[in-house]
Amino acid sequence: MERRRLRIAVHKFASCDGCQLAFLNAGETLLALAEAHDFVHFPELGPVDPEAEADVAFVEGSVCTEEERERIQAIRARSAYLVTLGACATAGGLQALRNLADGEAWLRDIYPRREHLDALATATPVAEHVHVDLALWGCPVDGGQVLDVLAQLALGLRPAPGADKLCLECKRAGHPCTLVTRGRPCLGPVTRGGCGALCPRHGRDCYGCFGPAEHPNTDALGMRFEGLGLIDAAIARRFLFINSAAPEFRRAGLYWRGEAP
Repeated sequence: MERRRLRIAVHKFASCDGCQLAFLNAGETLLALAEAHDFVHFPELGPVDPEAEADVAFVEGSVCTEEERERIQAIRARSAYLVTLGACATAGGLQALRNLADGEAWLRDIYPRREHLDALATATPVAEHVHVDLALWGCPVDGGQVLDVLAQLALGLRPAPGADKLCLECKRAGHPCTLVTRGRPCLGPVTRGGCGALCPRHGRDCYGCFGPAEHPNTDALGMRFEGLGLIDAAIARRFLFINSAAPEFRRAGLYWRGEAP
C-alpha cells in the first residue's frame, strides 16, 4: 500500500499546550515523521504559517473568544481532515467549567476593565462550531495515538478511535482494581482507555481525562461512589472536572448537584 506525503498543521486555541508537547515527546518517531511528511504549521516545532492549506489539521484547545470562533471556521475551510487533539478541543476541557457558573460575574470580579476582554459567554468544543473528522481524547492526548492516526491517514485509511473502557486496560496489564481493592472513587468503569491506565497503575483512581467511554453507566457508578461515603457534591465533582462538557459526564454531574440536565 503506497504511503502519501501529508501536509500537517497543528493549531492552538485556549489550552495549556500539553497535547502539543505530548506530540513533540514522540522523540525519534517524530523526527522520522518530519522526514516523511511536511509540517506546514506547528509553532511548537518551528514552522509558522497559520493560513497554510493542510491535508490534516490538528486543533488543540477550546473555543473561548470571538477571534477563535472565526479562526476555527477558516482552519476548517483550509483543511481536508480535521482532528481535535485532547480534552479541551474535544469536550471543552477545564475551560468548560466556567459554563457551570456565572462566567460574566467571575470575569468582572477578576478584571477591572471587562470591556477589554474578548471572551465568549461559554467555552466550547471545536465540534460545536465546525465538522470534526476525528476526536482524540486525553489530558494530555497520548502522543503514540497521534502518530498512529497519521500513519493510517498516510496509507489512505480512516482511523477508528477505540471505545474500550479503561477497566480493560487495567485487566490486561494485571493492575489491581482501585475501586474494589482500595475503595477509591475511580472513573475507570465509564472512561475510555488510551492512557495505558496511568493512574491505576500507580494505585491512583482514574479521574476521566480520556472522556466518557461507549455506553457509560454513570448512574450505577455514581451510586457506587455514594456507597463509598462520598457526598453528592463530591460525586458531582468527579464527573464535572476535565470533561464537564461531555454530555454523559455533564448529565451525571448535574444530577448529583441536584440540577436537572
